[in-house]
Amino acid sequence: MELVKKNLHQMCVKSEAVSQITFDEDYNVPDAKADVGRMIQKKGEVEIGDIALNDGRARITGRLIFHLLYVSDGENRRICALTGDLPILETINLEGVEGGDKICLKWELEDLNIHLINSRKLNIRSVVTFHAHVEELGDIQVPIDVREEKGISQKRRDLNVMELGVQKKDTLRIKKEITLASNKPSIHEILWKEIEVRGLDLRAEEGKVTAKGELFIFCLYAGDDEDHPLQWLEQAIPFSGEVECAGCMMDMIPKIETTCLQNSMEIQPDADGEERMLQVDVVLEMDIRLYSEGAISILEDVYTPEMECVPVRKEETLESLLIRNSSKCRVSDRVQAHVPQNKILQICHSEGTIRLDEDRIVENGIEVQGIVELRILYIVSDDDMPFYATEAAIPFRHVIEAQGIGKECRYYLQNALEQLSTTMTDGNEIEVKVVMNLGAIVRRLHTIQAIQTVEERMLDQEKIQNMPGIVCYVVQPGDTLWDIARNFYTTVDQIRKINGLKSEEIVPMQQLILAKFTNA
Repeated sequence: MELVKKNLHQMCVKSEAVSQITFDEDYNVPDAKADVGRMIQKKGEVEIGDIALNDGRARITGRLIFHLLYVSDGENRRICALTGDLPILETINLEGVEGGDKICLKWELEDLNIHLINSRKLNIRSVVTFHAHVEELGDIQVPIDVREEKGISQKRRDLNVMELGVQKKDTLRIKKEITLASNKPSIHEILWKEIEVRGLDLRAEEGKVTAKGELFIFCLYAGDDEDHPLQWLEQAIPFSGEVECAGCMMDMIPKIETTCLQNSMEIQPDADGEERMLQVDVVLEMDIRLYSEGAISILEDVYTPEMECVPVRKEETLESLLIRNSSKCRVSDRVQAHVPQNKILQICHSEGTIRLDEDRIVENGIEVQGIVELRILYIVSDDDMPFYATEAAIPFRHVIEAQGIGKECRYYLQNALEQLSTTMTDGNEIEVKVVMNLGAIVRRLHTIQAIQTVEERMLDQEKIQNMPGIVCYVVQPGDTLWDIARNFYTTVDQIRKINGLKSEEIVPMQQLILAKFTNA
């Protein structure tokens, strides 16, 4: 008996692992940099150089890059910036991984602390957590029919099934130019920069994926006047772009992850040759996966009263889309700024990062908990050294609605910072308001016993001859006409004909007359 099968494309996890690196290193300030007096603000990032896979191991090389904005020590106190890096060399055990496999690597930079040992030496402490998994494209074969076989009764199950339609990686490059206002001096040196992508909206369209959002840009710089006065600018610039994607269609379900591979800010001369322009360059890596969903009728069982059919089965797991939902979470808080003997005059820039700490399924939803990590740069009433910064964390708890979610479901969470505003309430207090987009793609799992082959055997004639020719059967809960017909070596059509049934619907305790199958 030959089965007709349909291949469903799926991404399967081959191996996964989590690893942590702890940094506790001393760093000498380069000779070209001024002595460090008071630290203002710090930040860090991870840059991956190379990943080598071989014999169940992933060897990762890269660096932890840290940035420090500080006040120089000595009589001529001034604002300075310092960038340094520490090497990363880590081996992660991934069972079954071989050279040529494709790895997905994510990382989190936690608890970056920079301590001042003396004016020429810093201590850098941090923890970097790597999440690595290797996936492979596989096909699940699902039986849907029997080829050219007469007299075969089929039992089917109808499902809506998701399968992978498009999978690719690509990059989206965003280039913008900013011209200084006429009342600001030209740029001598960039001291501190922040480039954030906010409100990123990714959509599947015919043959492409489109992206819209805003670049939030902040630049603190020294002017080119004689005393190099400190200046800053802050702008939100909308952008749009698209990535070609063969096979992409509007009705597909997108699961797209983005990682910022590069963000740079360079000084450029204007038409008059003066350094009054900034060129911002951002490169986003996009891991694009687009899923299609359609109805499929799965062949669950077969039989014929003329022979014994023994299905050989294999357990498979199929997925269907339960819900795709995005919701907004709004949080607010007041942050105390510790500024000795001074009051805040103006907020220069604020930056936020969402960190999810816990998620769990609750009734008709997914509860997520986490914090918004904040860095706020501001000016105080100190003419000699006005710049200060503070760091804070605002906790949040939110439920993403997902009607019908249960333990048999899997979900994928997405988060993005949409709005962040900071305003002064009094001399030492800052009010923070945050709007986040928290979304989830929820998939329901269906475990089936997929028929691989059907073995055909001769009927046990002695057993059939010993069965009564006519039986009165009382329908039990859960019975179907198909199951009854198979157990009594007859057919659904014959049962309906003998009992005068207009459909295949039966109810518990209903009495049916069953007769041995005959071709007459």
